[in-house]
Amino acid sequence: MNQPNQRGGGGGFRQAQQASPLAIRTKKSQLTTDAYTKMVMGEVWKKDWPYALIPFVLGLLPAIFLPSWWWIALAMVLTILFVLFRSAQVTGITQMEQSKPLFERMAFEMDNKQLLLRVGPEKEGKAMQLTWDMIDRARRDPDAYLLYLKPGTPPTGLAAWRLWLARTFDVPVFLHLPFKIFNADNDRKLFEALLRRKNLLPAEAGAATV
Repeated sequence: MNQPNQRGGGGGFRQAQQASPLAIRTKKSQLTTDAYTKMVMGEVWKKDWPYALIPFVLGLLPAIFLPSWWWIALAMVLTILFVLFRSAQVTGITQMEQSKPLFERMAFEMDNKQLLLRVGPEKEGKAMQLTWDMIDRARRDPDAYLLYLKPGTPPTGLAAWRLWLARTFDVPVFLHLPFKIFNADNDRKLFEALLRRKNLLPAEAGAATV
């Protein structure tokens, strides 16, 4: 599983570069760990539920040669263990030291080159800088934008099966930008247009008037 600080070549909060004077600036917002867990858990299981059938089928295989109700019990236990393990991966993200910046109360500044995540008073210059190539994709929900960070590059020489596991059972890490944090509706439309120019939102997401 990729850690948040391994994604997109990211790093921790540091002295920030200045955004463009024309940058889109937002009010402060905070994504709680509970809200993140709820959102990611639903997304993960929507994609991964077929994999829960694998331990169930493996547990039932011996019943072909030796029928017994015990194999059904074994299949259920293996499935429950898989569900618990996968769910623990999701909740574990919120407990890691590297993940704490994601759940700080922060404001955003966006221009054509970068996305700044500012924590605390702006005069302190404490911010995380992300360039747009660190963002894998975006999603527009009814009340917010989600910007997904790119997964980190697996170590070289990793066995094929471990590489498959890392890619298949990765945990999404994203930035959550509610519509309400934009200072004006025109700022939100400009931001959406910026996401489309960066090919992070599909064209059918709706054209913003700018």
